[in-house]
Amino acid sequence: MNAPTTDQLPVVVIGAGPIGLAAAAHLVERGIEPLVLETGPSAGTAVRDWAHVRLFSSWSEITAPAAEKLLAPTGWTRPDGSAYPTGGDWAEQYLQPLAAVLDDKIRYGATAVGVARAGRDRIVDSGRDEQPFTVHIALADGREERISARAVIDASGTWSTPSPMGADGLPALGEKSAAGHISYRVPDLGDPAVRARYAGKRTAVVGSGASAFTALAHLADLAEDEPGTHAVWILRRGITGSTFGGGEADQLPARGALGLRAKAAVEAGHAGTTTGFRTQAVERDGDRLVLVDENGRRLDPVDEVVVLTGFRPDLSFLSEIRLGLDERLQAPTALAPLIDPNVHSCGTVYPHGVNELSHPEQGVYLVGMKSYGRAPTFLAMTGYEQVRSITAALAGDREAAERVELTLPETGVCGGAGLFDEPEAAQAGQDGGCCGAPATVQIATGAPASSGGC
Repeated sequence: MNAPTTDQLPVVVIGAGPIGLAAAAHLVERGIEPLVLETGPSAGTAVRDWAHVRLFSSWSEITAPAAEKLLAPTGWTRPDGSAYPTGGDWAEQYLQPLAAVLDDKIRYGATAVGVARAGRDRIVDSGRDEQPFTVHIALADGREERISARAVIDASGTWSTPSPMGADGLPALGEKSAAGHISYRVPDLGDPAVRARYAGKRTAVVGSGASAFTALAHLADLAEDEPGTHAVWILRRGITGSTFGGGEADQLPARGALGLRAKAAVEAGHAGTTTGFRTQAVERDGDRLVLVDENGRRLDPVDEVVVLTGFRPDLSFLSEIRLGLDERLQAPTALAPLIDPNVHSCGTVYPHGVNELSHPEQGVYLVGMKSYGRAPTFLAMTGYEQVRSITAALAGDREAAERVELTLPETGVCGGAGLFDEPEAAQAGQDGGCCGAPATVQIATGAPASSGGC
């Protein structure tokens, strides 16, 4: 039998989160065979990790049009577009039904551990572009496989690689040895075991974005019921007018409400603040922890630490691929200037597609939160536009690939997970100006501060 030509091979999509499944839906729409590789046992595994956290984007903003077309024949209808789902809602009411339609186009328990050109390591030029990609996978039962692909869309997100507490980007001294008292996720205080961990305790919350707001608000609620519960909010910068986000002036009202909840927690005395604190070390004081900054300042002991300082991409399995990445953000070089948090604020990132996401290695794309590298601003609809453009290019429809089909709201690049519960209250700030959200607000494929699109 003759080996299939490259065009007959599937496009491998890494990750069955919101953006990965949207990519698969677009590929199916274009008549291109997708193969989605998902490490977990179900679609949206990372999203399910923060099932207890409410998004501050509504249903109308977190479903992909191509996915809705694929779902329509099954009788699926999008939930109320003005409602704000939790991560669990998103997974159960949208991602899982979409995965069911895609069926055997998804392989679960399959982790991509390497991507390369067939028979060519990264230094070999000869015949490189004519070779298909090979994707090496590790299966849940310990077996290994190698899959050939015409192109690779990496939508694996950043959820698995949270940033450490150390202000220099590396773990603080003692951070690893204190791991039993440190969490890098917004705690689910609805879980009795988790609730017991924080009830009546003093908890440090490190971070300045939407995940930190969420944790502070949850801990404040716990303090109302459990005496002795107190949070210490640790900020690397000082408190300014934008520390709590845009409030009532935020055009994403649920995000504004989240910042106001955090502010209320501080004002009610459920949380104290420590500013200008850049953690260098974590020391033991019996069963408690003492945080020390780069100037030797020591904080009073705490029982637990919640570190919410962002996420970063795992590029280890792409080491044999020629990627063009910005040296600071680890985002595609053409995209990085558009999302650089040193320059841009919430209203200034434009929709983008295949041109900004291309690499020296043609046919490989990082999409979703992973495409943003360490930049903190992302929205699901941005990722949906990315994969629409990329799949159009793979189908040879360059005009559609280069056409922008997304208009973001003025505040539409500020991401994060919210606490918003009341749809009517969401209307309160709909006429406000641009937000003042902190630079560390994050969204990724599946994260309370990094959900891949909230």
